[in-house]
Amino acid sequence: VDSDNQHRHQRSETTPGVITGLIISCQLKRFLVPNQTKPNQANMCGIIGMLLANKEQHVNQLLFDGLTVLQHRGQDAAGMVTVEDGRLRLRKDNGLVRDVFQQSHMEELRGNIGIGHVRYPTAGSSSNEEAQPFSTNYPFGICVAHNGNLTNTDELQSSLKYSNFRHVNTDSDSEVLLNVFAESLTNELKAEQTNKRPMHDVVFQAMETVMNTCKGGYAGLYMINGFGLVGFRDPNGIRPLVFGVRKSGVEAFTSHVNEDGLPDSPRSITSEENLDYCFSSESVAIDTLGFKLVR
Repeated sequence: VDSDNQHRHQRSETTPGVITGLIISCQLKRFLVPNQTKPNQANMCGIIGMLLANKEQHVNQLLFDGLTVLQHRGQDAAGMVTVEDGRLRLRKDNGLVRDVFQQSHMEELRGNIGIGHVRYPTAGSSSNEEAQPFSTNYPFGICVAHNGNLTNTDELQSSLKYSNFRHVNTDSDSEVLLNVFAESLTNELKAEQTNKRPMHDVVFQAMETVMNTCKGGYAGLYMINGFGLVGFRDPNGIRPLVFGVRKSGVEAFTSHVNEDGLPDSPRSITSEENLDYCFSSESVAIDTLGFKLVR
């Protein structure tokens, strides 16, 4: 399964999800362990992600418009990363959306898939190094845009450093969340070489590990270079994340939604019926960009 086709699969009740290319929405059940929020953790940020069925189209302007609509969720920093021909194109800095992304930056942010982030102003470091999205090169090249708090960051950082030999360069728990998923996916890929599982099963299993390991209230997006997007919420659904769909190249999508509010799956669709997908912290971005809110 890759981002060149639009197959969709449904998960079980314990891990409901939707995949197209590799667009996934995950949610598991468990209890949270309360802890004190660190000053540099994001209390209310805005995230958005998009995959367009037409590889000749670019998501940069749509992401820019979506981040502008979500600007009230964070005015401290903004960032966007896209993928074109296997190359990650990243721009992030302190400031408002309109100031961070100039014409020269937008021209470089090409590709039909991407994620964006606006950061809530918090105490602690205000360095643009902690602006999102974050990225890691292994495996594949993975990026994250994250909103929320991890309550066991110190434990996770120690495990990443001493057990997995991974370097976390900032104090942001978003970078920790990225590396936990990257390590989990690496382990599942090694097992996949023996078990020959489909890629979407590999990703779901890695996400289950993330959700069983990372405690707190969070929502986020992973972008996996060459495959697609993974949208996720913490097991208790504390932080907001919604997604919508539209027919590729049109302004709205109103059909092919089942009784659960999900696109019919599996379903054979023609090239004229390929779907664009959008994740967002709030439905206002879904509506503004002409998508049909699914859930």
